[in-house]
Amino acid sequence: MLGWELPPHNSGGLGVACLNMARALAREGASIDFVIPYSAGHPQTDFMNILSATSLDPIFRYGGGSYESPRVLEKNIPTGNKKDFMSIRDVQKEYCKFVKKYLSTHTPDVIHAHDWLTYEAGVLAKKEFGIPFIAHVHATEYDRSGMNRGNPLIHEIEYEGLMLADKIIAVSEATKRIIHEKYKIPLNKIDVVYNSLDENYNIDGYFFNQETYKYIKTLKSSGYTIISTVGRFTIQKGLHYLMEAAALAISKNPKLLFIFAGDGEERNSLIALAAELGIMKNVIFTGFIRGQKLRDIYSISDIFVMSSISEPFGLTALEAAHHQDALILTKQSGVSEVIKSAFTYDFWDEKKLADEILAIASQPKLKKSLQNNIRNEYRKISWGQVAKKCLEIYNKNIKRKRN
Repeated sequence: MLGWELPPHNSGGLGVACLNMARALAREGASIDFVIPYSAGHPQTDFMNILSATSLDPIFRYGGGSYESPRVLEKNIPTGNKKDFMSIRDVQKEYCKFVKKYLSTHTPDVIHAHDWLTYEAGVLAKKEFGIPFIAHVHATEYDRSGMNRGNPLIHEIEYEGLMLADKIIAVSEATKRIIHEKYKIPLNKIDVVYNSLDENYNIDGYFFNQETYKYIKTLKSSGYTIISTVGRFTIQKGLHYLMEAAALAISKNPKLLFIFAGDGEERNSLIALAAELGIMKNVIFTGFIRGQKLRDIYSISDIFVMSSISEPFGLTALEAAHHQDALILTKQSGVSEVIKSAFTYDFWDEKKLADEILAIASQPKLKKSLQNNIRNEYRKISWGQVAKKCLEIYNKNIKRKRN
């Protein structure tokens, strides 16, 4: 298995999905060597072998800081001698070198590569060693760029990986359509396998900390409805549309509080927009949070909004559902294919989003009904089902190679 991150050294849902998938596969009898591009400890991963392709600190796996596709070729990581610098592309080259060396002494039954950052290594495994190559698509460059053109180099890598893969796993029907329409991949080459909730949500003994957000709790006790969103502040997430919708809703109901949890390159422009719209007193920016503080945000919220322009799946919606939030999702999100009881809207339709927020805030019975129905739905999908589907795909391709 070829990946780019695992918890606790993850910046988003990709690492969480990879960890849960690998754990479920191991339960089904799979033996896994998981290659990462950095060197660090990973607690609770004794079910698989973690292989470090480089000695880099985890923070440098994207070329320093968070991944931004326009900066793929920018050299900004000091190497050991402090004279040369590395970009994401340099890290990928080192990753491929490691995989090639590994495959010279090991013969896995299948290579399972996650997203464009590892596709070149997957292609190498197929071309030079004849190993079946499964490309897992958690997001395309079209998703990351808000359905704009994005980085042509990344498109080229994605196209080659998807064309040469023996099978493609997409995290939603929406992602399957993008792969087919944008990259001209035959539909019968793509299987949809939905993600599930992080298993730790059910086993770690979480309890809401009453002291974490006392100010928000006070507002809630005085009649405020709490609306939250969680994720990277990038163009993909459609947060400017959400902010405009927030202003429309607040103009009709001033007892609404919006929480923007996360960070990214659009942080300053979002803060400026909230000020320009005159709603700063109704908006809280938490910065990047994880663990207890993140779960406390879900717990204190009444409504969770996923405003993404294009969201291949959206694990945060399942996390919010676990904490009994009512959900409002864009029709452009993969998770809306699974959670049918959520309210949905087109990412650009600020008025409809505002109306849906106001409807839930003003009707307690509606909010309760949505919360209960959504919680029942998200429980129907599991990582065990994901593992069984992946193993079926592996075995078909291994058998095809042998024949």
